[in-house]
Amino acid sequence: MKTERQNRILDLIVKKEIGTQEELMEELNKAGYSVTQATVSRDIREMKLTKVALSDGKLRYVAYRETEDDLTEKYKRIFRDGFLSMDNAQNILVIRTVSGMAMAVAAALDHMELHEIVGSIAGDDTIMCAVRSIDDTISLMNKLEEALEN
Repeated sequence: MKTERQNRILDLIVKKEIGTQEELMEELNKAGYSVTQATVSRDIREMKLTKVALSDGKLRYVAYRETEDDLTEKYKRIFRDGFLSMDNAQNILVIRTVSGMAMAVAAALDHMELHEIVGSIAGDDTIMCAVRSIDDTISLMNKLEEALEN
């Protein structure tokens, strides 16, 4: 029911200029969905809908979709912002981060799809990455250095 309702919301905001939760709730009710303002608000938040200004100054809901490129750049930025240094001990890569940033940087590494990393553990300012081999560790360090430069 929820997925069906949210698909209907997408259909409605594409076909009509809907700028308020009340307008959206009214359109959903006309379409046979019995919804409250709280449900509409939750759907808007979950679907990451946003409002844009039209040429006449009115606001309209639109669906904002982050592309893979947008997400990749966000993860690289988190990595760059938190990174301090790295060193290896055989096939273990140790990354030092700004205090409190290790978890965020480790999550960014996970999303950067670096196949060399088998897994990682993050503390407050240190990440230990288990890497498949010594050669992969060197390759990984080169990739990360490249990410820091871009």
